[in-house]
Amino acid sequence: MKKRRFLSLIAVAIMTVGLFSGCAEKTSDEGEEEEEEVYQQTLTIEDEEYYTRFKDKGISINVYNWGEYISAGAEEGTLDVNAEFEKLTGIKVNYTNFATNEELYAKLKGGGASYDVIIPSDYMISKMIKEELIQKINLDNIPNYKYIMDNFRNMSYDPENEYSVPFTWGTVGIIYDETVIDLDPEEIDWDILWDETYMGQILMFDNPRDAFAISEIMLGYSINSENPDELTAAAEKLKQQKRVVQGYVMDEIFDKMGAGDALIAPYYAGDALTIMEENDALNFVVPKSGTNLFVDAMCIPTSSKQKEAAEMYINFMCEPDIAYSNIEYICYSTPHSAAFEMLDDEVKESPITYPDEEFIAENTTVFVNLSDETNRLMQDLWTEMKSAEDETTNKWLVPVFLIGCLGLTVFVLIRRHIKAKKDIF
Repeated sequence: MKKRRFLSLIAVAIMTVGLFSGCAEKTSDEGEEEEEEVYQQTLTIEDEEYYTRFKDKGISINVYNWGEYISAGAEEGTLDVNAEFEKLTGIKVNYTNFATNEELYAKLKGGGASYDVIIPSDYMISKMIKEELIQKINLDNIPNYKYIMDNFRNMSYDPENEYSVPFTWGTVGIIYDETVIDLDPEEIDWDILWDETYMGQILMFDNPRDAFAISEIMLGYSINSENPDELTAAAEKLKQQKRVVQGYVMDEIFDKMGAGDALIAPYYAGDALTIMEENDALNFVVPKSGTNLFVDAMCIPTSSKQKEAAEMYINFMCEPDIAYSNIEYICYSTPHSAAFEMLDDEVKESPITYPDEEFIAENTTVFVNLSDETNRLMQDLWTEMKSAEDETTNKWLVPVFLIGCLGLTVFVLIRRHIKAKKDIF
């Protein structure tokens, strides 16, 4: 569904030394050269004995996660989470990335690779549960589960909290250039993505689940609709939009919106923060008419060869200092109570990263896995819509070419006729 890229909120750190991990600057009254003061993240483990079980046993685990979705110590003063885990436990971490939920699913379904910890999104978790691709987790081995907030337990994709431990969450909204689109954020809703005023300056999701969700919300349908008529209507709504769309994108949004090559796009809140750091003209709003609230969670595949070590890794990811280090780096929202309390007040009060509970309850819905029949229908409708988009873009090309060829032929024939008459006389 989505590949995520995030950066920490370093700009806030510059203004509030010690509240955010990151870099702070201080300048003397005498105008001396600026000195950079680095805040060093620390790791405190309450129960170190817990992590000694597999010391010196030569165990390794395979972790499969989204790209740029963990603190890797790339910025000075931050923690390299996997390195800290290896040092603490003696367990080697083989860490690789995937770009979409579907890529992850294909790897597991095909059986071509073995993983011990994966971090899929909500609807994919329910799909994997149904197909027995992931196994139940023993929460007795994950004492830090106590930090998971109540409102992120018993989610629709895993109602008994048996298969997953929440890692991050977020919402989908609209990122836009407020220097051109001079509207009160309260007035901005999904219909702006169909507004002909901004023709050729609108970007749209290049995946069916997110695109259909926006269309379904506008039509008053559930984003988890299984009704073929509603899906067909949603597809028709997307067809009506395509004439104003500059392009269907995923990661390309970073370059296009960051460089000002487009004015409006729907995207994920955490990514929006990253893009906004690149372009001061941008703002972000979560439409009140409704949106998707997504959760990414840690799971253990059925094929895992190191289940207890995988549970240890999941528990480590829920250590307060580790959960904070991760969430500060990736800039998404945390379901971890202790990590949340460690955040700066400005972040905790941000309507982008942490909409209030009333808004979430009334205006957001979590994706669930749809039936195979519905998924096939949605994909077919999406393919048809994209094909129609290509046809719309090029529909005049062939006729214009043929008319041009016909005109050239007539011109040549007339010239020959005139020349022939001159030769006669």
